[in-house]
Amino acid sequence: MFVYDAIDIPSSLPYKYPSSQASVLINSLTSHQRNQKMGLCRSPLALLCFMGLALAHICCAQNSPQDYLNAHNTARAQVGVGPMSWDNTVAAYAQNYANQRIGDCNLVHSGGPYGENLAWGSPSLTGTDAVNLWVGEKSNYDYNSNSCVGGQCGHYTQVVWSKSVRLGCARVQCNNGGWFVTCNYDPRGNYIGQRPY
Repeated sequence: MFVYDAIDIPSSLPYKYPSSQASVLINSLTSHQRNQKMGLCRSPLALLCFMGLALAHICCAQNSPQDYLNAHNTARAQVGVGPMSWDNTVAAYAQNYANQRIGDCNLVHSGGPYGENLAWGSPSLTGTDAVNLWVGEKSNYDYNSNSCVGGQCGHYTQVVWSKSVRLGCARVQCNNGGWFVTCNYDPRGNYIGQRPY
């Protein structure tokens, strides 16, 4: 379940390969190597390596800097706004603040120098999930009146704010088992009286 401004969305955990099966496979490869030529053992070993890489990708998928950028830049492109770039200084700020929220996972803004979007989810919330929650507010934004109608839209307008060109995000697992995601934007957006694009 994701908790994001009182919206609950069900989610599922990624499949994890049981370590007991991995050790059985490794043990069978060792036995197989004794009975076969080395050339024939490369295929099972290659398969094992491939499976390990695939599982590592599953556990880390949708949380890399590029994943955050792709989700943001897709939404920005839909309204004709140029892409953002990843900024390590902004990302370090986001990570530092996320680390401070590990104890409670509260959606409290940092009050820092950057624009900021926050999300929390349990049992899992990826970075891409969080960005998609914010972008989901698009239907609440009315460009003609430059206002929110029917719900929140400020997270969405920050995502597509044309002058926000540097991005840094972080994700941590909190003590309560949930996940806290923060993205920071430089320069910040959502200035009263200004349109995002």
